[in-house]
Amino acid sequence: MRVLITRPEREATALATALGERGHMPVIAPLFRLEILRPPAGFAAALAACQAVLLTSANGARALAEASDQRGRPILAVGDTTAATAEGLGFTSVTSASGDGAALAELVRERLDPKSGPLLHVSGMDVGFDLSEPLSHHGFEVHRFALYEAREATELPASATAALAARALDVATFFSPRAAAQFKKLVEEAGLADALRDVTALAISPAALAPLGGLPFRQAIAAGRPTRQAVLDEIDRLAQGGVQAEATMSETSPPPTAGMVRTVEVRRGLGVIGAFITGVVASVIVLAAALITLPFWPEQARSLWRGQAAPPPPPTAALDLEAVRRDATTVANAAIDAARRDLSARLDDLEKRLRAVSASTAERPASPEPALAELRRKVEALENRPAPSESSAQQPAAPSVDAQKEIASLNRDIAALQAAVQAVNQSMATQRDQAKALSDAVGARGAGEQKALAAARASALIGVAVRLSWALDLGLPFSGDLALLTPLSQGDAKLGEIAGQLQPHAQTGVASRAALAAEFPAVAKAALAEDLADDSFGERVLGKLRGVVSLRRVGDVPGETVEAKLARAETALKAGDLAKGVELVKSLPPQVGKATAAWLARADAHLAVERAVDQLAAYAVSLLGAAR
Repeated sequence: MRVLITRPEREATALATALGERGHMPVIAPLFRLEILRPPAGFAAALAACQAVLLTSANGARALAEASDQRGRPILAVGDTTAATAEGLGFTSVTSASGDGAALAELVRERLDPKSGPLLHVSGMDVGFDLSEPLSHHGFEVHRFALYEAREATELPASATAALAARALDVATFFSPRAAAQFKKLVEEAGLADALRDVTALAISPAALAPLGGLPFRQAIAAGRPTRQAVLDEIDRLAQGGVQAEATMSETSPPPTAGMVRTVEVRRGLGVIGAFITGVVASVIVLAAALITLPFWPEQARSLWRGQAAPPPPPTAALDLEAVRRDATTVANAAIDAARRDLSARLDDLEKRLRAVSASTAERPASPEPALAELRRKVEALENRPAPSESSAQQPAAPSVDAQKEIASLNRDIAALQAAVQAVNQSMATQRDQAKALSDAVGARGAGEQKALAAARASALIGVAVRLSWALDLGLPFSGDLALLTPLSQGDAKLGEIAGQLQPHAQTGVASRAALAAEFPAVAKAALAEDLADDSFGERVLGKLRGVVSLRRVGDVPGETVEAKLARAETALKAGDLAKGVELVKSLPPQVGKATAAWLARADAHLAVERAVDQLAAYAVSLLGAAR
């Protein structure tokens, strides 16, 4: 079955993987763009006071993980997909209601006590089921916080437009009333309502099916249970029913009669006979083309042609993104903590040495001070001696014995003072030498500490690059990961430039390689249908056949035709070479630009983010090498 998925990109990718494992062909056409909102001021307090958190969508689980680091709070989830998403994000106590909003309310009444505290409901801006109304009647206090918003697309995605125009869909899936209403609005605005006559509308619940009234679907079905698994099972049932119906018609239907021929809708004025002949010719052309191009078919299609069931592809191992992120954060934090401990030990050693030098200087006796005081006392005594009389001044007399002794004593004191001054000078020179040596040691230690800090910063940048790379591979928003660069990029123009390249796509993320590869067959089909050489009747018939049957070659097809380039681009995408695939699509002629424009824009965004992440990783490695 060829299945249109209208969910937001992240959920659409997971559903496309599940459909591929069951042998179906998904066409991803998101009608909404998810944006995580900043938690309001009272959210942290409400989360701490609540007895449990209620989640009504997988997006709510992701928004809660972005808003808080707490993972031990009890979680009651509306369904198994929401519960699995919460567990994958690290929440340890998760219970699933395996149903809809009413089932979740019933689970709350069975498991929780209103007296144990309020409940916290994490939701989007728009809610399909308000839990506060049924729970308030039973005494529960529910606080709802809108932590994300699904913004509507302004036009039908190019993948959906191409698939509908080419009549290449069997089933269109809808997982909410809002998605169904938006699809109806955009289809009618695009004038493609008539292309739904061969499409089955499959909704997760009757409420999600109701807004589709008035569209000419082949049939409208609601899943037996409001779960993703029930939708997948219903698609399998439709596929099996289609195969059985074709077999029954081929065995029991009578040959066409003249009356039946007259009921054929006539277009382009060909008449009944012209329409019949055109149908026969078209059938012969299709059968001949199928036989001629059989060697170019994929292995799975050839197996179906021979009547063999193609083996399902091996399941893709799911990455525990939150666990991987925690490991990367732990590595970066450990490197920073080790550098801090080393710096603290070195600074403590330097402080001890400085205190020791200061203590030795303080304990050194100030030897010259007593000598200076004694000398000052003796000089003052000499100055205070009475002046000699006039008679004695006229007759010089020899100094007395006491004066001679006093002069000798002064000479000795002066000699002792000079010796003390010399000792002080020697001590000061020694202090200066020790201070210089200590300063040199501090400088050497500072250089080593700078290298340790640079190495820790480079390790943290490598951790951020790894987290951004995982978000890119899974098609997830990376605003939280990009915020880790803010403290590391201050004063670094190169990091600021890289962060500026990543910022435009941080809130929404970009399409993953797997999603782009899954969307490409529908894009290639639409592009091939538009590649008409002229307006002749034969070319128009061939274009219609291409749109209905999707007959085109795949693999490494030589040549410069649109079909050959599309085949080589698809081969490059399957091999993981997105850049080569984009280059081939851009080389197509202008007339196919409408079918490929949206896909090219998403692919260019992926490549731009991938280049920025590669630049960040290379820059971090260069910083780490310089620090060593």
